[in-house]
Amino acid sequence: MWLATSAFLFSLAGIVGLFALKEWETRHNRNMAPKLRERADAWAIRLKELLLALQVDAEKLPPEILHVSRIAIHEAALLSAAFLRFLALQAHKLADFVSHKRSFQRRAPRSEFLKKVLEHKNGGGERSE
Repeated sequence: MWLATSAFLFSLAGIVGLFALKEWETRHNRNMAPKLRERADAWAIRLKELLLALQVDAEKLPPEILHVSRIAIHEAALLSAAFLRFLALQAHKLADFVSHKRSFQRRAPRSEFLKKVLEHKNGGGERSE
């Protein structure tokens, strides 16, 4: 906060000082440091040209950034899917290892109650209205 405030006040004092110098030069019909001013003007013109070139390049950036970000998101999604698939396979291996029944296979239930529940879930049960 202090840095921003001091930078602002320094910039404001510089601008006010430049306006005061311009007013003094106009009143006394003199130029202070004309060679320094010419070099500063040449530097300002080069800086302006550079900024214009950067602006043209910056206008090209959003489509490129969008394209690169799309590719990056796509690659991240593929990597996370592969990682999650790996974790799922490892979880199945762990479940097979821990289970006392190796290579579990589903079969029809032996219990009459479970058979009736399955029939009811599958729509085979009779309804009384």
